[in-house]
Amino acid sequence: MILITGATGFLGKTLVEELYKQGYDIRVLVRPSSDIAFLDKFDKIQIAVGDVRDLVSVDKAVAGCDIVIHAAAHFRFWGEKHLFKKTNVQGTHHVCQSALHHDVKRVLYISTIAVMGAPSSDMVITESSLPKPVDPYQCSKLRAEKIVQTYHKQHGMDTIILRLGALYGLHGRYALNRLFFEEFLRGWRVKLDGGKYITFPCFVKDAAHGIESAMRLGKSGEMYNISGESVSHNEFNLLVSRLSNKSTWRLNFPKIIMLNFARFLEGLATITQREPFYPINLQYYVFHNWMVDSQKARDTLGFQSTPLEEGVMQTLAWYKSELGLY
Repeated sequence: MILITGATGFLGKTLVEELYKQGYDIRVLVRPSSDIAFLDKFDKIQIAVGDVRDLVSVDKAVAGCDIVIHAAAHFRFWGEKHLFKKTNVQGTHHVCQSALHHDVKRVLYISTIAVMGAPSSDMVITESSLPKPVDPYQCSKLRAEKIVQTYHKQHGMDTIILRLGALYGLHGRYALNRLFFEEFLRGWRVKLDGGKYITFPCFVKDAAHGIESAMRLGKSGEMYNISGESVSHNEFNLLVSRLSNKSTWRLNFPKIIMLNFARFLEGLATITQREPFYPINLQYYVFHNWMVDSQKARDTLGFQSTPLEEGVMQTLAWYKSELGLY
């Protein structure tokens, strides 16, 4: 039995679908407020209601499971530090504590390459690169990694950490999906600082396949980057334009203008208490070069990434079918 936390999220929905297709027995931990309608099409999936922030509900969900895939996370570019700590740090401790208590055979922690923080322009990110997180989300994910590593070193727990690239694809409407797909499809023709920076897309189905491979082939205590080929914003923008049969024209916004605009929106957010359209923390993701090396996962796990053109086509098809955008 495999327990999946975060099963109703962007990655979680695809992960459930992929593991179900391969015949795994699945249990999902979902919050009482979560929309679980998508689970109706699956039979024999067990549903445990709870929250990773609550140790009792986590312990009940973990009981009887052989493998735990901990994908639940609070991911935003904006918000109070304590919100990230409760879910990403304390939640991870609860999962590991329960897994140790119930003698779980393997725990897979789903982290992010974003723990690198704000990589230098010539940096190639490998598993041995030194993380330097700069925002609350990144800091909380790195702290969670250290918790997982501590359980491995001190208790001999079989753990694997998977650092994912910037997810895009079906079921997602935030981060890379919003910036490169949804905004453009809604007519927001923006190019950031000439489109010269490098992003690190990871097709969500590839992430799910990488997780499944790590369950079987990963070495205990190891960490793996799971990401597609890094590409410039211009390359990504042009591909989305071509495949959606839309003009490639975009209005260029220099970095200084976007940063000042973001600071203005952050000021408004202190009044509205709602996440700004462009949070200032987004700068670390869009104004830096994210050149990622996933060779270790390819060599050890047999990881393969979907060509960007194919991933973009599937994502555009999803936006058309689900939201009527194209």
